[in-house]
Amino acid sequence: MSDVIALVFDFDDTLAPDSTSGFLTEMGVDAGQFWSDRVGPLLDHHDWDPVPAYLHEMIELSKSQKHGLITQERLQAWGQRLPLHDGVTTLFDRLRRHVRQAHPQVQLEFYLISSGIGDVVRHTPIAHEFTDIWASEFIYGPDGGIHFPRRIVSFTDKTRYLFHIQKGIVGAASRKKPFEVNRKVDQDKLRIPFQQMIFIGDGYTDIPCFSLVRKSGGVAFGVWDRKHREKRSRAWGFIQEGRVSNLNQARYDEDAELYQWLEEAVESLAGRITLNSRMYVG
Repeated sequence: MSDVIALVFDFDDTLAPDSTSGFLTEMGVDAGQFWSDRVGPLLDHHDWDPVPAYLHEMIELSKSQKHGLITQERLQAWGQRLPLHDGVTTLFDRLRRHVRQAHPQVQLEFYLISSGIGDVVRHTPIAHEFTDIWASEFIYGPDGGIHFPRRIVSFTDKTRYLFHIQKGIVGAASRKKPFEVNRKVDQDKLRIPFQQMIFIGDGYTDIPCFSLVRKSGGVAFGVWDRKHREKRSRAWGFIQEGRVSNLNQARYDEDAELYQWLEEAVESLAGRITLNSRMYVG
């Protein structure tokens, strides 16, 4: 019987403003124009998937050297200084303390599944809080610039990593066994069942995770960034379609409504685990 709860986060517009747009802006690129004029036509006229489309255009931008090469060092440096949403830096310790006080036998773990760039998100000040991080990745050419995607995380790709979490296939060693996630595991041997997961995300790439977690008895929260109010109506559609349990502004300080809901969700799951453990022992 598992005594672990997993909180699984998206990154861009969930824990921080869009990190790719921020990086492009810092390079001197008009981010809005990048998405509309470079990525948009690939989606509208050439049937590209959104995530490889933006990765491809970043590679083309780097090759042009109009704004300099996009190197690993440059991406990592941006990750170290990009802004995070209110309360994010203390969110993890607050939730851990809350669970520890009420249910000391229950363990809380955090995971990150992002369509953003791994070399950015793995160098943020909160990266150490996550048991594992999955994101889109580049390989780098002889000149040090981004050369080709070596991992693309998009839409249902994200659910693959929920199964990694469910089966305990996490950490550096798991990278050497890419097909291990397909092995069958008995329900009573799952490390973290879906009903003990909470997924927090904001956008279309999160819909498969929202649906899988909710249908399996877990909790899914939709969030929206107050700096992009135009996305709120899109996010509200997730509520209407039953994909998420709630919709809140992406703020995590102690008085924020989203944080209060997360605390309640963690408390509810932890209480259920404690009760089931007592019944099992009894």
